[in-house]
Amino acid sequence: MIKNSLLSFLLLVSFYTFGQINAVTESGDEVILYDDGSWVYVADSSTHLTETVKMNEKVFKAPKSSTFLVKSKKTDVGVNINPKTWKFTKGKTGQPAEFVFQNKTEDMYGMLIAEKISIDIKALKQIALNNAKSAAPDVKLTNQEYRMVNGTKVLMMEMRGTIQGVKFVYYGYYYSDDSGSVQFLTYTSQNLFEEYKKEMEKLLNGFVVLKK
Repeated sequence: MIKNSLLSFLLLVSFYTFGQINAVTESGDEVILYDDGSWVYVADSSTHLTETVKMNEKVFKAPKSSTFLVKSKKTDVGVNINPKTWKFTKGKTGQPAEFVFQNKTEDMYGMLIAEKISIDIKALKQIALNNAKSAAPDVKLTNQEYRMVNGTKVLMMEMRGTIQGVKFVYYGYYYSDDSGSVQFLTYTSQNLFEEYKKEMEKLLNGFVVLKK
């Protein structure tokens, strides 16, 4: 693995660059604005997820090797990681990720984006897709399903696209409750995804809700 690789830099910076702005309309409705001029309601988003998303009947749990808890200070969630294979740093000031994760030996990465605002899961999906499309216009949602992860229902999404010639995969969990909203993503290049998918899932399956 090349330290601070081009892949990590491009995907991280692109995700940060094409974010969203929370705003309130004259009538008091809360919306999220994007750089391309589009927007979505926070509270009422049923029109943005019309297709049926199936539930995976498998139960997903954190591996026994994931012994170190990385705890969010923004919402009531955390991530149990294997400290032998993953390292983490706090996100930089002004950037949305609370934590950034990096595999110690391979070119796979992750980030935890936690916000105190509670966002309907359907709107959260639309936000994630809009962010990805802003960074990579050719991005496609290639897989989605609900999963039970350590007793919590989350939305899993897999997205593929191209940023400055790099073909990438975002593979992550999305969750929201009264304490806030979370986007927990892993990412790598498309040619490495199938090889790294199991290890990326181990990181994702460390996701836990700490209070209910």
